[in-house]
Amino acid sequence: MNQTYMKEQPVLKLILSMALPMVISMMVNSLYNIVDSFFVAQISEKAMTALSLVYPVQNLVNAVTIGFAIGINAVIAFYLGAQEKEKADQAASQGVNLSIIHGIVLTAGCIIVMPGFLRMFTSDMETVEMGLEYSRIAFSFSVIIALGIAFEKIFQSVGRMAVSMICMISGCIVNIVLDPVLIFGIGPIPSMGIKGAALATGIGQTATLVMYLGFYILRPIPVAVSLKPKNMEKAMCRKLYAIGIPASLSLALPSLLISSLNVILAAYSQAYVLVLGVYYKLQTFLYLPANGIVQGMRPLIGYNYGAEEYKRVSRIYKTALGLILIIMVLGTSLCVAIPWQLMGLFTENQETVAIGAKALRIISIGFIISSVSVASSGALEGLGMGLPSLTISIFRYVAVIIPISYFMSRILGPEGVWHGFWLTEIITAIISWLIYQRSQNRNLPSPKSAKEQ
Repeated sequence: MNQTYMKEQPVLKLILSMALPMVISMMVNSLYNIVDSFFVAQISEKAMTALSLVYPVQNLVNAVTIGFAIGINAVIAFYLGAQEKEKADQAASQGVNLSIIHGIVLTAGCIIVMPGFLRMFTSDMETVEMGLEYSRIAFSFSVIIALGIAFEKIFQSVGRMAVSMICMISGCIVNIVLDPVLIFGIGPIPSMGIKGAALATGIGQTATLVMYLGFYILRPIPVAVSLKPKNMEKAMCRKLYAIGIPASLSLALPSLLISSLNVILAAYSQAYVLVLGVYYKLQTFLYLPANGIVQGMRPLIGYNYGAEEYKRVSRIYKTALGLILIIMVLGTSLCVAIPWQLMGLFTENQETVAIGAKALRIISIGFIISSVSVASSGALEGLGMGLPSLTISIFRYVAVIIPISYFMSRILGPEGVWHGFWLTEIITAIISWLIYQRSQNRNLPSPKSAKEQ
């Protein structure tokens, strides 16, 4: 199959064709996050707090699986651009094999650490028990998650964005439909409470993987996947991990951030912990669609970089940045206009709603400027520059926000944590722009020399 359209079509049209299916699927995924939390909140506020406390570890599982899959995506796209199909096949095969191993390790590790992890943030045993009930089931699906995401990135690397959209939406719909059925019970199906929410999520993830496998078998793609161990080569493993490890660390850093902020906020009230958890659910409506743009951009940048279309790489980055800015403007408008209504989806406690509404308005100050960090980090991953991308994430999720939030909380109380978000986004945007420009100047020829080539 000919992939040359990635370097021939107009940039805006190409990015939209690649990114829109992912944006739509990410919007549906965001809806699932909101609906899932909405139904859990109907159980009790403690159930919602338990879900908020489990979230950082769930994010860690996603970080490892998605991060490594980004490595698979970038390596495949690069070799397809360089017209080395055999290498692209090898990258896909080793990526899937390694993803299975990652899933097994994550299942065992997360289930083992959860009891101690939950007790770090709450002494309420009912909340701890709910968190354990949810996490034991949710983490049992880690292999399914790892495989589903690996195939997602493989399909995206060859431009099959519509397939990714269909598979992801199908899984989300299954999840949304099963949530009320398994949580509250309908007819012969018993009420499972928070365990039902975890099972609904796992079944939805399984449905997504089954859909990918069906498409792979019925509609072959330009790369072939083999599960034979003999296909494992150290050089390819190094290449996959060189991008995958920094990407995983970048995605895992929010888990460290949320856990750190939970420690700060728990000293004031569990209501602030709940608000932080709700915020991270709501912000998926912004950052998941923005990630859809990044997912559309990443293989295009990787392909054109491999094909030595360097000026086109720059145009793709700038166009994607503009599209992400549009998403962030819309998100900021919503958080400023209707914060009370957004928080009211998750709790009826008016004091908690008031705390959350104020938090949303303060945090949203930094949404628009965060576009620079999101676009730059994604572009660097597409170029195979994992370490510069990781550096941006370290500044955004650890090195700047944690000390600023702690310092601001000493001055303004818990509201200081909310101010830490927008201050961090401004500082990180400047750093991100400088890192991207420096990395681009070092690794891509200047427009003049590219023209001569």
